[in-house]
Amino acid sequence: MKVDTRLLDRVSSGPEFDAKLCLNCGTCTALCPLGLEILPRKIFHHVLLGDKERLLAEENAIFSCLLCRMCEVNCPGGVHIAENVRALRVYLNEEIHGLAEV
Repeated sequence: MKVDTRLLDRVSSGPEFDAKLCLNCGTCTALCPLGLEILPRKIFHHVLLGDKERLLAEENAIFSCLLCRMCEVNCPGGVHIAENVRALRVYLNEEIHGLAEV
């Protein structure tokens, strides 16, 4: 695993990225209407650890999220999951795909 110590700083440079509040309880995963088992707690963990490779491997899940906020409203940690996913999308578009936010 190649760790990027700047990953969290880059992802959180836009909207507030509060993934540190995640309790890893699994509520978000259980409530996902798409059944995306990886989203969001493990994805946030990849960012917090600076594991860019694993984050990139979850790109499809990040962009598949409906942003319905079902997970967010039920999150016992009060994590702003939809905003975090948006921040990850911005990061992926800007840093990986070279697309600037319009």
